[in-house]
Amino acid sequence: MPDRFGSVAFAYGRFMQVTGLTTSFGRTIAVNDVSFSIDAPRMIGVIGRSGAGKSTLLRTINRLTPATSGQILVDGRNVLELGGAAMRRWQRDCAMIFQQFNLVPRLDVVTNVLLGGLNSHGTLASMFGMFGSDRIERALHALERLEIADLALQRAETLSGGQQQRVAIARALVQEPEMILADEPIASLDPVSAETVMTALRTIHERNRLTVICNLHTLDTARRYCDRVLGMLHGRIVFDGAPCELTQDVVREIYGTEQDIDEATTSTSLTAAAPVRLAHAAA
Repeated sequence: MPDRFGSVAFAYGRFMQVTGLTTSFGRTIAVNDVSFSIDAPRMIGVIGRSGAGKSTLLRTINRLTPATSGQILVDGRNVLELGGAAMRRWQRDCAMIFQQFNLVPRLDVVTNVLLGGLNSHGTLASMFGMFGSDRIERALHALERLEIADLALQRAETLSGGQQQRVAIARALVQEPEMILADEPIASLDPVSAETVMTALRTIHERNRLTVICNLHTLDTARRYCDRVLGMLHGRIVFDGAPCELTQDVVREIYGTEQDIDEATTSTSLTAAAPVRLAHAAA
């Protein structure tokens, strides 16, 4: 049986193949001939220096930014060719979580979560608060999973950064996505909040059997929470492998430097913890 917010389709074999993906802004090539595939649910970290193309890659996959060339095939369908309602369904299927949360500050938490269903339930109905008891129940369940149900009626602007990011994750969950794309979700958070948010994303990956692709700016976070890492430099993927393969030589190549990188200087971890693998994870 699927989890309440899970996706049977992706968990049971939905395949994504990215081939020759390029995204340009004038003469600037942000994503340069990127190719990779996902054949099973994974927690994937994307690392690289600022300007490497990480955010543009996720925004291109979600269709927020138009691709210049290439293909993103999902079960043989090129999602870059979708338009109208089909494109909106795809954007629902790969829910985006942003660094700046993108909440409506003056609305309460549960309403912000309910807005995650705009694509599938109609903008007009949502604007007039016609959410329905079933949708409200699902929103509250998502907040319970993120351990912030007690904040449901509090205005979003009164929350801490970590709490707001968990609201954003709950909003993504009610879209019933097949994949979650998280763009630097902990970049502006303190270490305690960052750990809470990353643990939440890891839990969603394992319980819902969803692929989570997460742009990260700290190596230790990628090592601890991810089971696959993509390293980007100048818009290209220069590394695709397991976190244990991130040797100093590989890290220097990803970040385009000849010097060793002291990971402790950018760490968001409270302790030098072992990789997170939750008890309920599938064998």
